[in-house]
Amino acid sequence: MNRVPKDLLEKWLKGWSISRGKPLPEAWKSGYEIQVGDKEQKARYVFPEVSEDFIQLSESIREPWVYLKVCASFEEFGTLIPERWKMQPQGYMMHCPERMNIRESNLPNGYSMEVFEQQTNSFIVRIYSEDKKEAAIGRLVIIDGLAVYDRIKTEKDHQRKGLATQIIRQLETIALSQNVSNHFLVATEQGKLLYESLGWKLYSLYSSIVIPEED
Repeated sequence: MNRVPKDLLEKWLKGWSISRGKPLPEAWKSGYEIQVGDKEQKARYVFPEVSEDFIQLSESIREPWVYLKVCASFEEFGTLIPERWKMQPQGYMMHCPERMNIRESNLPNGYSMEVFEQQTNSFIVRIYSEDKKEAAIGRLVIIDGLAVYDRIKTEKDHQRKGLATQIIRQLETIALSQNVSNHFLVATEQGKLLYESLGWKLYSLYSSIVIPEED
């Protein structure tokens, strides 16, 4: 695994923010801060590595729903933070610096695809079922030469039909059309298996902690 350069982390966070319509990240000591503004995620502080800033912040925060995130394994800092923090499911930063391993295939019968440019260099790809309901969706933001993939999801009734792969292939096509071939995302445990099958590699672990309610 790699140490995550701060400038790469900043690019990914910018892509994440644009994809989700949130404020852009702002530098906060050795990491970044995003005021997310959601009920169960008020803000997030993201660090490229476990640092004194990260540890001190974990000691000072008692407010619920403020997330601390770091490009490291939980084992690296679990004994250094107060017990009020709860570990969230492990995340995986992944990259694919070359063409993905996706063979040509058609959408299953009855499905259709729509590509929508939300704003400059920000795209949404949707797949609809025969009854015109959304079956799968994915987003792509191209920022400073990095293709950030985000929120790729298939609805439960439409899983195991290869729809997510179709979404990813279309997003890759968009990125390549912009002469961008450096692909980056953060995956869940389940998503990691899919991306690895398409040629993505693990770049770094990505760990999150939060205080879910008042201490």
